[in-house]
Formats: sequence, structure tokens, C-alpha cells
Amino acid sequence: MNKWLELFKNDDYLGIKKYLKSGGDIAETNEAGEGVLACALRARCDMDTLMLLVQNGADIFDFDDEGVSVFDIAITYDNLEMVRYIIEKGRDVNETTRRSGFTPLMAAACYGRVEIAKYLLEQGASQDAKDSKGFTAIDFARKMNKKSILELLDYDENDPKNTAYAR
Repeated sequence: MNKWLELFKNDDYLGIKKYLKSGGDIAETNEAGEGVLACALRARCDMDTLMLLVQNGADIFDFDDEGVSVFDIAITYDNLEMVRYIIEKGRDVNETTRRSGFTPLMAAACYGRVEIAKYLLEQGASQDAKDSKGFTAIDFARKMNKKSILELLDYDENDPKNTAYAR
């Protein structure tokens, strides 16, 4: 995985292309079970690089040992273009691969990804979905004080349960 990480660090499109041609393993994973596409997203590689990996067999529906998916990482690292691409390829916006039930909208809420949250809502993301502890996207946005996300959601700041959170 070190060779991949070195190439991703510099977003070296030509180097990645060369590495793939010389037998670079697109199915390689790191110690957490993350694949090359997830690592490229974490390194903030551009969409051309990400698509090169996809065209060479990287799985856009992959997830690591903890259930964190490529989709989740695209949300975390604010890559709206990849989020759209994965949804266009059939990803259900309410599906979660995490044991905790943490949904894509919850991730967008936690990280304050306003444009991604808007897009997920447009695509039918449920504000009412609950994780394994009973928390919703609104709960995560309140807890993380993401007021711009709360403005997108059905949040009533005057509801007594909300008085201790973002105002």
C-alpha cells in the first residue's frame, strides 16, 4: 500500500497510470481494510485520478473492516462529485454499511457538509433514520453545533428538547 499512498500524496495521475500498467494491485488494502479508492479520497485526489482507479477496477461500493464505505469517505472529505457519481451508479442514500447504523446524512451533518446534505436530501435521504443508539441527523447536527445543517433539516430550535444545543 505504501506505493499507492506515495502516488496519492502527490495526486500523481501519470504515476498511478504507470503503476497500474506495471501490475499495481487495485484490490490492495491497508491494515484497516481500506481499498485504494478510499485511500485516494482521503488523500484528496482529484476526480480524474479517482475515475482512473474506478475504470481500472476499484470498487465504488467497497467498505472497510468497520463498515466505513467509499461513499462515507467521499462525504467526510467533502467530495460532492464522487458522492453524485456513486448515487448515479445506484447507491441508496439511506443505506448504511456501518454496524452502528450511522447514515450518509448523519455523516454530512457531523462534518457540516452543507452541499452534500442538500444533495442527499434532494435524493431522498431520510431525516428520521436512527442509528443504533436512536440518534438522527438532527441530533448529530445539534451535538456538533452545525447550524447550517440544522437550517436544512426539520429542526425546531424552540422545542424544549433542543434548548441545550445549537441556537
